[in-house]
Amino acid sequence: MILVFAWGIAAATTNIASLQTLPRRTWVFLVLSGVATGLSWLCYFRALQLGEASRVAPVDKLSAVFAIAFAVLFLREPLTWQHWVGGSLVVAGALVLAW
Repeated sequence: MILVFAWGIAAATTNIASLQTLPRRTWVFLVLSGVATGLSWLCYFRALQLGEASRVAPVDKLSAVFAIAFAVLFLREPLTWQHWVGGSLVVAGALVLAW
């Protein structure tokens, strides 16, 4: 479903012929991203089967904090005060929900 939705947006906002000019490396990363997204959804739904949603959902929301941390560590992106505040609020919210 996500794939259909994403391709629908791409078709509506982009010239379809320009997609054919994308380099092979870009296609590889698009496919890997799709596989990772699908696997993450499978893991999330499995976690919901095994545990309470009130405990699974907060852990899932921490992915935003991991994305910030990985961006700083691997991409050397600068961390602004907004990142600190947003990340802290996400962590605080996850802790409140899990408790």
